[in-house]
Amino acid sequence: MNMNRKIFRQYDIRGVADRDLGSDLVEALGKALATHLVEESPGPTIVVGRDCRVTSPRLFEALTSGMRSCGAQVINIGVVPTPVLYFAAFHLESDGAVIITGSHNPGQDNGFKMLRGKRSIHGDEIAAIRDRIISEQFCSSEEAGSLTEQDMSSAYLEYIESTLKFGPRRGKIVVDAGNGTGGPLAVALYETLGYEVVPLYCEMDGTFPNHHPDPTVEANLSDLKAAVLEHKADLGIALDGDADRIGAIDSKGRVLWGDQLLILYGRALLREVPGATIIGEVKCSQSLYDELERAGGNAVMSQVGHSLIKAKMKELGALLAGEMSGHIFFAHRFLGFDDGIYAGARLLEILSNGDESLADLYESLPRMVNTPEIRVECADDIKFRVVEQVTERLRDHDQVQNVIDVDGVRANFGDGWGLVRASNTQPSLVLRCEAESESRLSNIQSILETEITLAKAAQSK
Repeated sequence: MNMNRKIFRQYDIRGVADRDLGSDLVEALGKALATHLVEESPGPTIVVGRDCRVTSPRLFEALTSGMRSCGAQVINIGVVPTPVLYFAAFHLESDGAVIITGSHNPGQDNGFKMLRGKRSIHGDEIAAIRDRIISEQFCSSEEAGSLTEQDMSSAYLEYIESTLKFGPRRGKIVVDAGNGTGGPLAVALYETLGYEVVPLYCEMDGTFPNHHPDPTVEANLSDLKAAVLEHKADLGIALDGDADRIGAIDSKGRVLWGDQLLILYGRALLREVPGATIIGEVKCSQSLYDELERAGGNAVMSQVGHSLIKAKMKELGALLAGEMSGHIFFAHRFLGFDDGIYAGARLLEILSNGDESLADLYESLPRMVNTPEIRVECADDIKFRVVEQVTERLRDHDQVQNVIDVDGVRANFGDGWGLVRASNTQPSLVLRCEAESESRLSNIQSILETEITLAKAAQSK
């Protein structure tokens, strides 16, 4: 079958919908996934949800047609945030699940996040599904599988409410859902919890007319900052397009990034469960690991990627994990998957049980000087080799005390660190640096950029 093989990525399948995700290919994907699941369970039950993008209905029809032709029993849960799909996989104990979503990407993009049972399909397993499509090795069924509908949103909200331990304090919040799928459920939940909610772009619109649905880019938070200040709200909560990531703004309009939020969640968790294991990833500030250890936790550094982190949580029995990108995973009182709506509720829970505002908690966070994620173009066919060369060069660098090669290379300079890793989703390298001063930060960034330039030049020879 003619297809763009680059749509098969580490954690999902994703591309420009009308260019890369033709109906024939998507129907073949449905057959391939059903065949993949049939190996463990004949006539598998597969839950399918979709986001609000304009291409999602077409993709749903093609995908489920392929599944049913292989005898799969499809449960349609409608237009939902990705966390509701994850919840349905647990609640219904299905053999598989798929959410059709472009996540935080532009409106013309779309894709598929897949589960086998309760576990994310990623890496080699996605590659195996790709190869099955290429070889057209699909099972067949004399009778088409069924297609039924089931609402999961009410059960999802009820379950969330049952896990929370709220104190007496409430307040006013602004919720910016970026016109993605999370707005209606987030507003409903937070109002049920007793908050005055100012909704901002909470109407679903798959063209995303107001701003890009990605809260990790500060420019996308400008309207939320303004609304928090205008309405004199206690905080603002931002969601990405499929609501599996959170962003937060305090009452002064300051952004709390993923690793800063993880410190706050971790402190609260460790008061309930001393010694708990909490997982961050290689882009997170060193202050995260130091603060969690200081609070009595076992802080572990992981590779980047929601699928890999969920697997690491299960391996270590971790109760909490998070990424710089705002994926927050609660296994403590919850089910261990990334959920921006639930993470927002847990942030409100922390504030309800204390006397401090989010702005006060912001002031309690360690101060480090760091860069945002910096992306350097690097072709897919050489980016991993470039990182390998940079790793070896940094091991021998006279300013580097040690390196961590969990995911790319994180070089410790004593008074700061620098990270270089290959992006799993783009033809680029990802850099992030942190130091105790602006001058040292600039110096570390310059060292990394020099090593990357030399390694790329060596690959071009």
